[in-house]
Amino acid sequence: MKQLNSLFLDLNDTTRYQAWRDQKLSQMPTSIDEYMVPVKDPVRLSADEYNAIHDLLQRSNMAIFVADPDEARNKTIPVNISSQFGMHRLDHNMGADHDGVSELTVRSGQWRGGYIPYTNKPIHWHTDGYYNEERRKINGMVLYCVQNALRGGENALLDHEIAYIHLRDSNPEYIRAFLHPQAMTIPANIINNNEIRPERTGPVFSVNDSGALHMRYTARTRSISWRDDELTREATDCLSEFLASDSPYILRAGLNPGMGLICNNILHNRSGFDEDDNHRRLIYRLRYYDRADS
Repeated sequence: MKQLNSLFLDLNDTTRYQAWRDQKLSQMPTSIDEYMVPVKDPVRLSADEYNAIHDLLQRSNMAIFVADPDEARNKTIPVNISSQFGMHRLDHNMGADHDGVSELTVRSGQWRGGYIPYTNKPIHWHTDGYYNEERRKINGMVLYCVQNALRGGENALLDHEIAYIHLRDSNPEYIRAFLHPQAMTIPANIINNNEIRPERTGPVFSVNDSGALHMRYTARTRSISWRDDELTREATDCLSEFLASDSPYILRAGLNPGMGLICNNILHNRSGFDEDDNHRRLIYRLRYYDRADS
């Protein structure tokens, strides 16, 4: 994995980058159906089910498991499937329950309702935990659908390594801009004059100790400050244009009850949605400090 480490960071090593890039693109699935893995019991995957999901994680950093709906709304389902792929260290973020699992549902009249994931509004492109400090970097994530909305609530999904490739192929200097330790600043979260979270500054792209590429990003404009230089502006424009394109690597999927996304904190968004009494959207979200490829 040290070889990959230098590959992502060394912009002069075009030979090994091109070899990795070509292999990466050649093994990417070509349709959303290829990401779907039917599983009989997500708590205890069969060898074939595990291997199918593991292969997708290795190739594209994401997989979607498809199981029967669980009427008991059991949180142990996403927790157990996560543990089978080496994810154990849950991020107990502010919106999570005591067990570290966040229940993403409309929270009108509650403090959570002040945050977009707990509304029916659309969510822009982002990676999870982009405002976290370095030692709490989110590497893996699971979204598990308990109940879908009446209409809407679909996710668009993009492997962050594909975003890296697009930027590096467009102009390698865009990667240099996104590697800068002051590339992206998230302002402090202040509520009623109390600082809930301090300002956080860091790169967009970084590399973990294992050599894996990590990305922190949000397309929001109100809660972010980019480094004030021309190259960073060009890089953010290039990425924004790509995310708005009809690239075949951008997938769109609506999760139905019993389905779940397991991924290495890829880029994703969510469309707005409508509900009725029988369709109150509920998604369990689990954020991990571990990657989903163990």
